[in-house]
Amino acid sequence: MPRVACAFWLSAPGRGAIRTEPLPEPGPDEVLVRTLCSGVSRGTETLVFRGGVPESQHEAMRAPFQDGDFPAPVKYGYLNVGVVEEGPPALRGRTVFCLYPHQTHYVVPASAVTPVPDAVPAARAVLAGTVETAVNALWDAAPLVGDRVAVIGAGMVGCSVAALLARYPAVRVQLVDADPARAATAEALGVDFALPADARGDCDLVVHASATEEGLARALELLAPEGTVLELSWYGDRRVSLPLGEAFHSRRLVVRSSQVGALSPARRARRSYADRLALALELLADPAFDALVTGESAFEDLPSVLPRLASGDLPALCHRIRYAPSDGS
Repeated sequence: MPRVACAFWLSAPGRGAIRTEPLPEPGPDEVLVRTLCSGVSRGTETLVFRGGVPESQHEAMRAPFQDGDFPAPVKYGYLNVGVVEEGPPALRGRTVFCLYPHQTHYVVPASAVTPVPDAVPAARAVLAGTVETAVNALWDAAPLVGDRVAVIGAGMVGCSVAALLARYPAVRVQLVDADPARAATAEALGVDFALPADARGDCDLVVHASATEEGLARALELLAPEGTVLELSWYGDRRVSLPLGEAFHSRRLVVRSSQVGALSPARRARRSYADRLALALELLADPAFDALVTGESAFEDLPSVLPRLASGDLPALCHRIRYAPSDGS
């Protein structure tokens, strides 16, 4: 009998279902992976779930192993941790991370998986894709010793950036969010917290990750003269207004974008995508990152869980999806 896997598909904007699909036999340079857990990135994945990817960005937003096309039907996701059940001897039995959607088993090239270090639990390794985004952002931003930095938006990406900045020597870092409940997350990550109105100014760098017009405007207000806003938010099909009058020019402020789809120019000549992801996994040896996983559900419940994440009825940073253990068949 041919082998099959179960996968989560977005059937139509706002509605998903679990489907079965055939599982190919792995070739000589491929691996068969059994998923242990996957992660839902609340920002990007819920935007996809709502059908909010602009037509102009359909190609740019494709995940590495996406099936189907936006807006739907589409199989989308990129935070997957599993164990290699078949493949090259060096990988067989290893826990690996892959940029694969929510699916019980899958076959990919061996080069598409990255071994998870022994010091990193599989349940935490689902954050690798998000921490990789934070690594790329800090390569772009290049903060200096003693810099004053604010991170606006305490979602997965903002929290990951703040957690890494907290490990820079003598950097003053403050995590800023409109939700006072995020103060507990900031404390777990070892960083200061403030509501937007109370945030400290005179910043050399503000990393903006709130995906709100108000957050971006506040980011400009917090800058010191000649400071930089690094914009990590992705707004989908929404238009954003920005106050570029007033003192924007006289203070010589900078707004710069950063996106994980391309390696930072600062490291492009010396680092590969594989190097960047391996570094992100090494950084996840720090148990402080456990604070970013704020809920867990069974794989079979995804069709009912994603609508609640998209509506905000189920608050989350990273929502982890657990898979049934192998029955040995």
